[in-house]
Amino acid sequence: MTHAATEEDTTATDLREPVLQAKGLVKRYGPVTAIASGDLELYPGEILAVIGDNGAGKTSLIKALCGAITPDSGEILLDGKQVHFRNPMEARLAGIETVYQSLAVAPGLDIADNLFLGREERKSGVLGSVFRMLDKKHMRSEAKRHMSELGVATLQNIGQAVESLSGGQRQAVAVARSAAFGSKVVILDEPTAALGVKEGNRVLQLIRDVRDRGLPVILISHNMPHVFEVADRIHIQRLGRRATVITPQSHSMSEAVAIMTGAAEPPPHSA
Repeated sequence: MTHAATEEDTTATDLREPVLQAKGLVKRYGPVTAIASGDLELYPGEILAVIGDNGAGKTSLIKALCGAITPDSGEILLDGKQVHFRNPMEARLAGIETVYQSLAVAPGLDIADNLFLGREERKSGVLGSVFRMLDKKHMRSEAKRHMSELGVATLQNIGQAVESLSGGQRQAVAVARSAAFGSKVVILDEPTAALGVKEGNRVLQLIRDVRDRGLPVILISHNMPHVFEVADRIHIQRLGRRATVITPQSHSMSEAVAIMTGAAEPPPHSA
């Protein structure tokens, strides 16, 4: 097995304040324990991949972080302050944006409408306050700016219906929406699932662009080559708890899979 992260790298990580942190989260559904002891740290300017076998508890852990479920016990801290999210909207208001595998885009609406879905802007003055007219022009302008900033140059017509886009383009719209409104954290659930090689690579670059804009990213994925290509650190979830955290430099893909499945003992958590 290759060596773990250097002492210098570990010290640098430890000195940073996590943007998002979970401490000892527990979630039970009757006799089933989905999260036995959920711990996680997301640091500024990083892509943290979360991997685990089916039933490892990674989905429940992420749902707790974004307000989709309420843990039975444990703490969630955002910028060092304890938070209690009762629903995903409260997490969004706090700056945590999540893109689920199902995307949650409205196919019949155009790109701009999807970016501002649930956050529609109204015109100023009486037109907006009394007649409740939407400021379509400003929303389209802002949507175009957000897409351009993320380098999504393939979508020229911001008024194009999302149902006419390819799978990769739809994913780009969903990621752009999260990057546009996520002020603290972006969580991506299997963003390259069901995409071809070319579109998958485009989405990976989009994830890097989000990180490079200063937003830390949590990436949940079963695709090991993609994880090792973009992740700064890799959180391995097993049997409802964190087994360890490694880096693409400290361990190989086969070693990560062995730890994930229990075929190999996890190294001490140091990455």
